[in-house]
Parts: sequence; C-alpha cells; structure tokens
Amino acid sequence: MAASLSPAPAGCPTALCGFLVIDKPAGPTSHGCVAAVRRAYGLKRVGHGGTLDPAVTGVLPIAVGPATRLLPYLEGDKAYRAVVQLGVSTSSDDLEGTVLGGSSWPEALARADLEQALEPFRGAILQRPPAVSAVHVQGERAYVRARRGESVELEPRPVRIGLLELLAWDPECGQLELEVRCSAGTYIRALARDLGGALGCGAALARLRRTEALGFNLAAAVTLEELQASEPPPLLDPLLALGHLHQRRLLPEELVGWRCGRSLAAQPDSAPPDPASADPASPDPDSADPASADPASPDPAPGASGPAAGSPCAASPPPAPSEAVAVLDPDGRLAGIAQVVPGGLIRPRLVFDAAG
Repeated sequence: MAASLSPAPAGCPTALCGFLVIDKPAGPTSHGCVAAVRRAYGLKRVGHGGTLDPAVTGVLPIAVGPATRLLPYLEGDKAYRAVVQLGVSTSSDDLEGTVLGGSSWPEALARADLEQALEPFRGAILQRPPAVSAVHVQGERAYVRARRGESVELEPRPVRIGLLELLAWDPECGQLELEVRCSAGTYIRALARDLGGALGCGAALARLRRTEALGFNLAAAVTLEELQASEPPPLLDPLLALGHLHQRRLLPEELVGWRCGRSLAAQPDSAPPDPASADPASPDPDSADPASADPASPDPAPGASGPAAGSPCAASPPPAPSEAVAVLDPDGRLAGIAQVVPGGLIRPRLVFDAAG
C-alpha cells in the first residue's frame, strides 16, 4: 500500500487521526477487526464504516481517533464481487443458512437469459432485506427474531444499484459471478435471492468480496497480519475520504472565526495561496482516487476519492443549501465540516480545534 502518514487535522493531539482500510478475511467479525486496530494503535476511539458479515471479505474502512467524527460525511456507495449459486434457497439468503428448497436451473440457460433476468434489478428498485439481517423490527434486530424461529417478513426498502454486470456464468455448476455497485442499505444476499426467484429455480449468495466502501478501495487496504506487525501501518489522511465534497479553504484571517463557530461566506473574498507552495506536507493534488468520479477510469492512487485532496476552493457548480463542505485551514489541512445555508454562507457542523 502506497500510503503515507499525512499531517493530522488541527486539534488532533497526536498524528493518530485518520483512516485505515482492512482487507478483512473470512472468519473475523467487523467488531473483531476494530478491536485489533485498538490494540495495534493503543487507542479506544476507533470505529468502522459498514459491517461485513464474518464470511464476507474485503474493504473494511476504519476511522481512528477524531476521524471517527467524519464517518457520517463519507460516501455511502459500495462495490462488490459476488458469486451466486442457482438452484437453492436458504433461510439467510446465503449458503450459511438452512436450506429451504430450490430446483434445477434450466438446462438451456444462457448468458443472454441471465442478462435479461438481471435488467429489472438495475437502477432504483425496492428490495426486501433478508430475514437474517440487522434491520430493526419493533426495537429488535431481525436476525434475533429469526434465530428464535420466528417468521420475519420485512418491508421492501428503496435502494439503488448503479452497476450490475455479469462477469462469468458456469452452466455446469449453476454459478454466476457479478460485479455490483450500489447504495448503502443494499443487500447482495437479497439480490441473489430475488434473481433466483426471477429465474424460477431459487438462488443464494455463495461468496462475497467488498471491493470499495466509503470512497476507499482494495488498493488502499492492509491485511490483519500487516496490522499486527511490530509497527502498525500509517494512517490515511482524512481528506482522502472527503474528496466527494466541495472544499472551502480558509484565509488566515478567517481561522479564528471558524474555530469560534462563526458562519463564513461560502466563497472566500480572495483566492487562497497555492496548496503546492503553502505546505509541502499537504495532500498531493494528483493523489485523488477517481473511483468516486468515474468508476471506469484508471486507478492512479490508492484510497483517495473524487476531486484532488487539498484543492483550494469549492468545485463548480457551487454547493447547494444543506450540502456538506470540507473546510481546510490556510495550510491545506482539514479544519472541519460545514453545512451550506441560505444567504451564501457555510455554518460549522464539525470543528477541529474549536476555541473554548
């Protein structure tokens, strides 16, 4: 992983403020990975961005130190590689659950037939979560009720599947491989179940690997073995996770007002200094990850997301009211998060190194 420890945002008592991306293996829970990070860095303030089931592998972003406060502002879309097994239906919609039924898939089932069956699942859809899931039902997780043997029928919820590509089809064993890019709250297990229903033979998720989450991808990930080495890996700068947001760089005379919680003009009165000359340790403008801007574009650098981290001002068009804006201090480091309000102002929502 080509990552370096960038300067911590103002207000971080140490350099331990940033993100770590774990390439989670099958077996450990997401909470277990968080516990391993706490031990490695000697910190209690650690949180993950999106639970992975124990059998699922891949990208698990973890926020360390004050960066945990940034989790609500990160991108919610995720990407997966999934293997679906036709001909079986289970209680959990994956092969870990109890087999409920299923039938042989059509002998003449071809790629063209699968493409036709996949088409209704692309775009904005309503999806019923699996019975074995973390969805709340009358104040209790659905999986708790399901494990007690109760019948759980959850209401469909709106989700968005922006990319659903058939990568491979093996008619001999009835397995197909999919690439999926979807909104937060999408269950790939439910997608497998519903595809099996559309084909009339049943289906369940056989394997799942998350390749992107919260703007981070596998190129930025480290293994648990690397985490548990004598020297834990360096953290990724928080700005790398906020590239999808507009940016507002503070002028030197605005810094005190920002730290006091004052609203500021959405655009500075004058252009700030060139970030390349302001601070040689500030994020490299060429290190952004285009995954959030164009999923099909090449991947020039691991972990970064969207517009160049450390770019001086908000992108065009300007942010709309209620949008979040990443606020940078005059040296190009993250100073906090603001919300755009009517009147051409930004109001502080999260301030690092707040006065008082």
